[in-house]
Amino acid sequence: TIIVPVDVDGKEEEWLLLFKNETHNHPTEIEPFGGAATCLGGCIRDPLSGRSYVYQAMRITGSGDPRTPLADTLEGKLPQKKITVEAARGYSSYGNQIGLATGEVKEYYHPGYVAKRMEIGAVIGAAPRNQVRREVPTPGDIIVLLGGKTGRDGCGGATGSSKEHTLESLATCGAEVQKGNALTERKIQRLFRRPEVTTLIKRCNDFGAGGVSVAIGELTDGVTINLDLVPKKYDGLDGTELAISESQERMACVIAPADVDAFMKYCDEENLECTIVADVTDTNRLIMTWRGETIVDISRDFLNTNGASQQQEAVVTAPTEKSYFRRGSASADNFKDQWLEAISTLNTASQQGLVERFDSTVGANTVLMPFGGKYQKTPTQGMVAKLPVLHGETTTASIMTHGFVPELSAWSPYHGAQYAVLLSVAKLVALGGRRQDAYLTLQEYFERLHSKESWGKPVAALLGAYKAQKELEIGAIGGKDSMSGTFMDLTVPPTLVSFAAVTAPVKNIVSQDLKGPNHRLVYFDVPRTYNDTPDWDHFKENCDILQEEIEKGRVYSAYVVDQGGIPEAVSKMALGNKIGVKFDKYAERAIFQPAIGSFIVEVDITAVNHLLELSDVRVIAVTQDKPVIEWNGQSVTLDEIEKAYEKPLSDIFPLEAKSGTGEAVAYIHDQHAKPRSTSLGAKPKVLIPVFPGTNCEFDSARAFERAGAITDIVLIRNQTPEQLKESIDVIKAKLAESQILMFPGGFSG
Repeated sequence: TIIVPVDVDGKEEEWLLLFKNETHNHPTEIEPFGGAATCLGGCIRDPLSGRSYVYQAMRITGSGDPRTPLADTLEGKLPQKKITVEAARGYSSYGNQIGLATGEVKEYYHPGYVAKRMEIGAVIGAAPRNQVRREVPTPGDIIVLLGGKTGRDGCGGATGSSKEHTLESLATCGAEVQKGNALTERKIQRLFRRPEVTTLIKRCNDFGAGGVSVAIGELTDGVTINLDLVPKKYDGLDGTELAISESQERMACVIAPADVDAFMKYCDEENLECTIVADVTDTNRLIMTWRGETIVDISRDFLNTNGASQQQEAVVTAPTEKSYFRRGSASADNFKDQWLEAISTLNTASQQGLVERFDSTVGANTVLMPFGGKYQKTPTQGMVAKLPVLHGETTTASIMTHGFVPELSAWSPYHGAQYAVLLSVAKLVALGGRRQDAYLTLQEYFERLHSKESWGKPVAALLGAYKAQKELEIGAIGGKDSMSGTFMDLTVPPTLVSFAAVTAPVKNIVSQDLKGPNHRLVYFDVPRTYNDTPDWDHFKENCDILQEEIEKGRVYSAYVVDQGGIPEAVSKMALGNKIGVKFDKYAERAIFQPAIGSFIVEVDITAVNHLLELSDVRVIAVTQDKPVIEWNGQSVTLDEIEKAYEKPLSDIFPLEAKSGTGEAVAYIHDQHAKPRSTSLGAKPKVLIPVFPGTNCEFDSARAFERAGAITDIVLIRNQTPEQLKESIDVIKAKLAESQILMFPGGFSG
């Protein structure tokens, strides 16, 4: 959680910005749909427990080659295509049901992820600071469990995720996968948007790893939990199952005794089940009772030791293979072939068919679509959305980006981690953020740690990430790890993914498609030191110059060179608006070099002269109307590039929608609208019923209010037949005094 200034109707308010990342590698490998769905659900829960509204998600995954023939599937494994396609469906399904915009989707391919898939979810949420209490519970306080019921699903999920997979895992670990319930979690989101509710909560925990024992056990030093009071999905659960089940969509809230009745009334209004299950005590012990007997009684002093202290020797080895960074130059003979090869490798090829399975606009806060340009072909290197202001307008947006190169990390975890941090920060700056204001959160994923050498890989990666943070003077204030990526003799590549987050004014946000002809492409290189680590001083200077140019409105677009080099970056920038590029004939040394973290910036000739005075940046190309990429008399057309770029994954994630023509649609209501000379005066009243599963009520109401209407959001409560009848009576009465009935979207019956 960080504190950020947010503009609301021209006034500055203090808000909390919360971000979170986690993996669901183990459950997604076992049960792809459910594992990926609960990855998103579990990720949302953490900032939600901080009483923030989660409004945007990112999905970063790792897979083996999904084109691998079915016959080549390893024994004890699902086919890679099955895993990757079903996991995409699961994550997308949960996001669609709860109404969460997925701002960026990126899948990395590496043979090591056949050992165990990587499934990372990352989310960002926010709330006004004055609506969140964070206090120490006192003896006599009450602990309330709200949300979903408890079942056997997820028993042992957390411990299972730390185990090495065997030939039997697929058949024996299914029960460890949680069952998601997006509709219930959406209800908790609604409840926690109400300041009269959140200001009653002293402390709150979501139910993740360890279930009741951790979620309630962590809330306070002394607590007595009555497991008989925990609402169940079905009968027959014993005390252990009730204590450790990781059933999702539950929250534990600490409430003062005087506030309990009001809190439970608010839960009832939001159609949520709410039960008192525990008391805060002064015993300094965690006590659980079941069927009248004490089955757990542990000293808090013992729990606070975190178990026996352990030590481990690690051996960090320098990379032995030829440097990842040794590549060739552009060739006078086969420039076209080199270019097409660079943009059609599996990790640089188009993933548009995958990305478009996700909803990027729900909530109406999205600033940059996942694909830019009038042809919607330029992938956005991150996600940007306005903060979720409930009433009023804001000009403050959040930016979230990530960085990771699997082949580089496999060559050297130390270098891979440094460049992961560098990439995440560079992408954030290219979109319009300031590196000085950014914070990081890291996700690590490694093989089973069974030797000094295997321990050396995460040590090297963390040292690399630490070096990068020290150089940039920004910190990782969160992170997660997963150390079980081994199957038989296969291991995942050493993986450290860096996520960066910041807020910025919307006016500073820069999209990444080329904007027009006769602009200059300026190259901000990141030199490497003698040992192939980044020249951090030079990188910081690049960021500072680009930030200033963006804030002064002199940048049309900016793109960060990633693992596909300059061909990937320039091709993706060009395809959005079908604008061609002519390279300077002296740019051949740069074109096919692995210039990871460098910027390619589109400016006009005036800005170029200014930039050349500031730094040793180079002009490497000029944009042109002709839809071709040219260098030294050789060329490749954008049509050829698009075909090669979209082919590799076309059978796995087909692009079913036809490419746009670049012509705007003339909607009927626009054609018939006539300007009005006077205000209507009267404000129509709009009734918006909210069914279980509705998820567009807030943005629908905001749109009507912007147009001059008065909105009335009414919840349909259906926990009991009596509640349902009451809801129908309320709807009938309100319908009689409304002029418009509006059904918002969502996963509704």
